[in-house]
Amino acid sequence: MRIVSLVTQKGGSGKSTIASSLAVAAAETGERVFIIDMDPQQSLVRWFKTRNEADLPVEAIGPAKLKAALAALEKSGISLVIIDTPGTDSPATEAAMRASELCFIPARPNAFDLWASETTRKTLKALNKPFVFLLNQCPPSQQSARIDEGAKALEAMGGLITPMITQRVDYQEAARHGLGVTELSPNGYAAEEMRKLWLSLKRRLAKQKAERAGAKKAA
Repeated sequence: MRIVSLVTQKGGSGKSTIASSLAVAAAETGERVFIIDMDPQQSLVRWFKTRNEADLPVEAIGPAKLKAALAALEKSGISLVIIDTPGTDSPATEAAMRASELCFIPARPNAFDLWASETTRKTLKALNKPFVFLLNQCPPSQQSARIDEGAKALEAMGGLITPMITQRVDYQEAARHGLGVTELSPNGYAAEEMRKLWLSLKRRLAKQKAERAGAKKAA
């Protein structure tokens, strides 16, 4: 079972929106996905109720119960757990970081998000946890200079996963209807972005697994 978290000490970065559409994209490729909502706002719990489907379960779980919940999910055959966290430094965020194989740090291409990303990065490095940055809510292509600046800043702090996620109406519409963008508009640009993001994540997790196996064998 693979565990990934979306973490950043900055609200409004789009963690819940990414988590829901990423979970759907992964499930569409055959993954058994479970979403854990550790954010007090419980946006994903509400998304799940709007969805009115049992195919992609979501549960609000606090930090004290996270370890036991993950152990139970692994026994049940879940292959991928996606954890959404508060946009603050909290026990829930740290618990998610510690439990995850990889952490996403979503950031919009603006100074405030980039500064917050630096704080989150330092916390993850102190915990010795792998992480990648995800540039989210990027403006249209005519403002590509701003995107390039944000990408360079994040690359300087650590790895940047691709593709960058563009600000599109489909993401908000999908969330509003309890869907992922690949369900709302399967042939749309947002759906293509999310499928590519899932493939990038899958490759990175596989690479980490191979590296761990190599390190264990060498030891």
